[in-house]
Amino acid sequence: MQDSREYPDGLDARNLHGGRLFARHASPLSIILLGSLLTLAMLDVAGGQPATPLKADFGAATLTVDTPTTLRNGEFFETRIEVRADADIADATIAVAPELWRDMTINTTLPSPAEETFEDGLLRWSYGPMKAGDTLQIKIDGQINPPLFGGTSGAIFLYDGDRRLGRQPLSIRVFP
Repeated sequence: MQDSREYPDGLDARNLHGGRLFARHASPLSIILLGSLLTLAMLDVAGGQPATPLKADFGAATLTVDTPTTLRNGEFFETRIEVRADADIADATIAVAPELWRDMTINTTLPSPAEETFEDGLLRWSYGPMKAGDTLQIKIDGQINPPLFGGTSGAIFLYDGDRRLGRQPLSIRVFP
């Protein structure tokens, strides 16, 4: 059957439809890709679920770090650190390796430390003395910055003044 419509010079009906199966419809590939991404998100492949808290007993104190270990780029997160003194501590100090928070923004640290310093390549927060049986709970709010992709790792340390009590390694995976 001949098409009786008039087309501009050099064009005919084949140029408009191309003879392809999906010439007038969306490709099913986009639906399959979107469905796959949604399925992966529902299966928690890309994070969003609570992680198991990391707990370490250093003798004089126990350090518990509760933070997500899988996050998405741009996501806000919360880290809770608990120090339980099993012996008197003259100056409870939390220290963080800077590479752990590379390309992250730390918005809040509660309670505020008595002193904040950078010594021996570590960010340090001093909270003062603790008696045996005391518990210190710290809440840190942060956000993953856009350049961070793949993840980061480092450690959180517990000090009694300048004496290191222990180290808790931590790795965080970051998805787009």
